[in-house]
Amino acid sequence: MATGAVPASFTGLKSRDHRGLGFGKSSDFVRVSDLQRVKFGRSKVAVIRNSNNPGSETVELKPASEGSPLLVPRQKYCESIHKTVRRKTRTVMVGNVALGSEHPIRIQTMTTTDTKDIAGTVEQVMRIADQGADLVRITVQGRKEADACFEIKNSLVQKNYNIPLVADIHFAPPVAMRVAECFDKIRVNPGNFADRRAQFEQLEYTDDDYQKELEHIEKVFSPLVEKCKKYGRAMRIGTNHGSLSDRIMSYYGDSPRGMVESAFEYARICRKLDFHNFVFSMKASNPVIMVQAYRLLVAEMNVLGWDYPLHLGVTEAGEGEDGRMKSAIGIGTLLMDGLGDTIRVSLTEPPEEEIDPCRRLANLGMKTAELQKGVAPFEEKNRHYFDFQRRSGQLPVQKEGEEVDYRGVLHRDGSVLMSVSLDQLKSPELLYKSLAAKLIVGMPFKDLATVDSILLRELPSQDDKDARLALKRLIDVSMGVITPLSEQLTKPLPNALAMVTLKELSSGAHQLLPEGTRLVVSLRGDEPQEELEILKTTDATMILHHIPYSDEKTSRVHAARRLFEYLSENSLDFPVIHHIEFPKGIHRDDLVIGAGTNAGALLVDGLGDGILLESPDQEFEFLRNTSFNLLQGCRMRNTKTEYVSCPSCGRTLFDLQEISAEIRDRTSHLPGVSIAIMGCIVNGPGEMADADFGYVGGAPGKIDLYVGKTVVKRGIAMEQATDALIELIKEHGRWVDPPVEE
Repeated sequence: MATGAVPASFTGLKSRDHRGLGFGKSSDFVRVSDLQRVKFGRSKVAVIRNSNNPGSETVELKPASEGSPLLVPRQKYCESIHKTVRRKTRTVMVGNVALGSEHPIRIQTMTTTDTKDIAGTVEQVMRIADQGADLVRITVQGRKEADACFEIKNSLVQKNYNIPLVADIHFAPPVAMRVAECFDKIRVNPGNFADRRAQFEQLEYTDDDYQKELEHIEKVFSPLVEKCKKYGRAMRIGTNHGSLSDRIMSYYGDSPRGMVESAFEYARICRKLDFHNFVFSMKASNPVIMVQAYRLLVAEMNVLGWDYPLHLGVTEAGEGEDGRMKSAIGIGTLLMDGLGDTIRVSLTEPPEEEIDPCRRLANLGMKTAELQKGVAPFEEKNRHYFDFQRRSGQLPVQKEGEEVDYRGVLHRDGSVLMSVSLDQLKSPELLYKSLAAKLIVGMPFKDLATVDSILLRELPSQDDKDARLALKRLIDVSMGVITPLSEQLTKPLPNALAMVTLKELSSGAHQLLPEGTRLVVSLRGDEPQEELEILKTTDATMILHHIPYSDEKTSRVHAARRLFEYLSENSLDFPVIHHIEFPKGIHRDDLVIGAGTNAGALLVDGLGDGILLESPDQEFEFLRNTSFNLLQGCRMRNTKTEYVSCPSCGRTLFDLQEISAEIRDRTSHLPGVSIAIMGCIVNGPGEMADADFGYVGGAPGKIDLYVGKTVVKRGIAMEQATDALIELIKEHGRWVDPPVEE
């Protein structure tokens, strides 16, 4: 039997071992005993009973996954596991804009001007509003900025701009009190509003110590809550993965569990004071952490009966297609689950440039929810949606008597497949280069970021010797060449992999192929179970999961989850490649967002072994780069330098876009290295939780350099800072010289 103190308003438990419990602290304790392991269906769950009130409801918990120390509520984190249904929330009013499930998904961004520059900030807010944003956030770091906010608000009203304004607050309760008198919403960061700046120290707390800290938070935070009630303001309780307090990290680690508890400490104070006009956010620069945190938040809100809306965002996503991809993976995944009521795509670009990709992502989420895209109901037992565990398909194993090496047709960290046309075969060397192969005397060889396999929907004729030689050379370096069964039967290419459908498998048509031919099975994932049964007797090298783009009603995310459930239940370990087709004329941002959402929503749960993107009129190089970006964004295959780059705001102490471009230009050839480029210390060591090296604005014109979360050099003149960063990377043995162009 295990005994522990937990909040009366249960927020989850974490078992440290079989003898005791770690637990969430609260200002309202009850004694809980009798943590019992009982059978529930096919698995054991924990049942907790309140020993002070034996008649009260029990809450059932289960390990997040087999052997996991994290116990989570049995309730699902979303409305439906087989289709997209928006989570029901209350309405929160931000000025004249309503947030919640009964309203459109609202889009927002943040100004980058100095808040004290009233005219410049007003101009930027107007440009943002003209682009169609619903809300705009402005950093308010001190008294002077708070005073400027009154003039900013008045100036906008005089110009007939009524877009709600949100004050971004860190470390400054008095500033929040002041600006609440004029702005429509206050964003507070639970990690630093009342707690001291994190020193990343492991601290030991007694129950009394912890209780005193909570009382201090309530004393500091309650006046702001009362003021927001008085003036009809909204609030965002916005946890950041990288800026949790030492107190929270000492109990929960730098984890989604800690992020949720940090926010709940503040939410309980709001509720105690009968203030409910607030939303939650759980931001992280790592999309996998971000998704897990939001899901855990919602699962625990379901237990408590809370219905507060969600603000979604991947913080410090970066710029260009990288930033759009990371945002699509994190935000898009949650939208497919029906979660999210307002979103921000954080890009290291002018804020008005964020609005268009933000709108495209919101529209995708709204359309999917309105159509309630999904599949027929199925039972889900095997997906790990609270803690990441990758389902790795069985990579190809070499078989006796095979003439070529098939082990390279897939990559252990995630595979990239590309569709190749007959026209491309007319220029073999150009094709090799476009596949990112290295050329040595005109012969292709695989490199770090070379495409693993190609799909050739039509084979060259038997007498096209040059095209067939080009394909043979690819096969010889262990690149897979996949072609439809009909092509392989009529114009056989030695050692190619034959792509078959379930229908062709059932008919036995594949048996006409030479013995030992490798098979690739293309399927939808929503077929009747009896049709999938043929997989049990099939020796497939991989599965291509493919839903036609023209299918408006089927959700490829839910169809894939159904497929993975079937494979797990039947102990089938085929590698699965997410094969996504896009129509002619699609906008690049829609392709990036669509790929990030539809494949990322699976890869962040560890479901899938690679990606195949097809689009008839997009450049080959763009599709290849997008595919590798997707795998890296999902923390799978790392083929280039990872950047954690903040979007800039009024706190930024240098031209973030210019400096980011300069650093990328000189360091983009360092796969496996992560560099944070941060405008100021607020988003400094905390927000670069995943970075190896940090370049952070410390004072105007001065840069501080970090290794991990530790500052190692301070006050470097900006003109020398990039060189100093490179020297730091060299000192730690992470530098390689850029490859010489051939």
